[in-house]
Amino acid sequence: MEQVVECVPNFSEGRNKEVISAISKSIRETPGISLLDVDPGESTNRTVYTFVGSPSAVVEAALNGAKTAWDLIDMTKHKGEHPRMGALDVCPFIPVSNVSVEECIKCSKIFGERLAKELNVPVFLYSMAAEKGDYRTTLPQIRAGEYEGMAEKLKKDEWKPDFGPSEFVSRWGVTATGVRKFLIAYNINILGTKEQAHRLALNVREQGRGPNEKGRLKAVQGIGWWLNEANMAQVSLNLTDMDVTPLHIAYEEVCKDAKELQVGVAGSEVVGLIPLKAILDAADFYIKQDGLMILEEDQKVRLVIQKLGLSSMSFFDPNERIIEYRLQGRIGPLISLTVKTFVESVAARSPAPGGGSVAALLGALGAALPVMVGQLTYGKKSVDKYDKQARAVIPPMYKLMQELMPMIDGDTIAFESYMSATRLPRGTDEEKRKYDEEVENAVLKTVNSPLNIGRTANRMWPHLQELAKFGNFNCISDIQVGVRCLEAAIWGAYYNVLTNLGSLKDEEKRKAAEKEIQGIVDAVTEERQKVLDILESRRPELGSP
Repeated sequence: MEQVVECVPNFSEGRNKEVISAISKSIRETPGISLLDVDPGESTNRTVYTFVGSPSAVVEAALNGAKTAWDLIDMTKHKGEHPRMGALDVCPFIPVSNVSVEECIKCSKIFGERLAKELNVPVFLYSMAAEKGDYRTTLPQIRAGEYEGMAEKLKKDEWKPDFGPSEFVSRWGVTATGVRKFLIAYNINILGTKEQAHRLALNVREQGRGPNEKGRLKAVQGIGWWLNEANMAQVSLNLTDMDVTPLHIAYEEVCKDAKELQVGVAGSEVVGLIPLKAILDAADFYIKQDGLMILEEDQKVRLVIQKLGLSSMSFFDPNERIIEYRLQGRIGPLISLTVKTFVESVAARSPAPGGGSVAALLGALGAALPVMVGQLTYGKKSVDKYDKQARAVIPPMYKLMQELMPMIDGDTIAFESYMSATRLPRGTDEEKRKYDEEVENAVLKTVNSPLNIGRTANRMWPHLQELAKFGNFNCISDIQVGVRCLEAAIWGAYYNVLTNLGSLKDEEKRKAAEKEIQGIVDAVTEERQKVLDILESRRPELGSP
């Protein structure tokens, strides 16, 4: 799965359409970026931009927006209702998909350092990226005094910016950049009164009814309100950390309390966009709760839409409302090729795609064939006695197949990252230091990419051994081919790891990677043979359903 970071910069201009459009254009035209929303406020004189992309792309887009703002926004003339301190007031980076908080902190620091260097303006780090102490961690702490008070504030030693000069730049002001978790704005429809909805909100929100009566759900804000246009109430929640309180838990808890109050619940709605993970986590919850077996992602999404009633207010279109689905190029360029074109690409006079991508493809095929056999076994009345085993073994094999497919592109991306790093300048001592650092990081990616292929393919063996005991014996050859594909994938990963390890300078990491891949390849013959022996022991069954 590709890495997706969300960036939500707030620029201090909400009235001049030409300025708003110019900033939008500079963000939108950044390669690899999808600009999802532009929300100007006239009274606040502030516009919030929401865009997503890879970690490096969102940094570039935020910088492009800032450079445009530098030319067009003059804070000496700014007035607005919202607290503010700079032309680019705040620029948070938010992990969405396959990216860690630590990686977003790196984005924030790279952005802050480059913004300060390229525009010569003061920049503060806040929230999860903050480094200087509790007194300057939150946005309200940093913004205190607002634009008008920043000139004096910057003169104090304790308010030295994290990046850039301590001198006040009057036409710009001050910028804060940091990291926060993704916030899901979520409303649950209540067929009752506003007061009942608010009562439910007080029950579940973290703040509860006050210091002595806290609510049940952490990282949840909430109130109850009335919708005249819909003739019903809503429990309006902000889920500030979906890993702490997921979407489905918030819904189920409100439903539980509503039932005790004898109040009806009529579905729910997500306001704005939502990460795919939040939907899939909810799907896993309901699949486990109801004892279902659902493999396909689109079916999981449909299940959640139905369970949470997400289309109760307006149609919930996954392609428009799920962040990852809004991105162009949801699948990698290699895996989206035809078989013919992929083979020709491998054969071309170019080092990529090469053995690593082929190993990942073999691994994905090695997982896909057993999944097929499992599905040709599951659901038939004649083999109902194996229903429990099939339900247990098919989903994890399917999951491993899904994990292996992006690695086809991942190996080539790692190689391209290495080639880009080797082209960096080495004229000054700082450039040499940066070159060595970037090359070492890129080499580590070229090692970890095939190593991950080996790890993932290796996790198939226990499931294959179980499937071999009961899988449709008419498909014996499909399991056997799958086994050999997995074996080749692991050997391919092994050779690629050893080749790339030679360029890794970190001895500890080199030894650890070598030991791990050696352990995987040492076990492959034994694991493969276990599956084949189980199949062979069932040879008398040939021809049975």
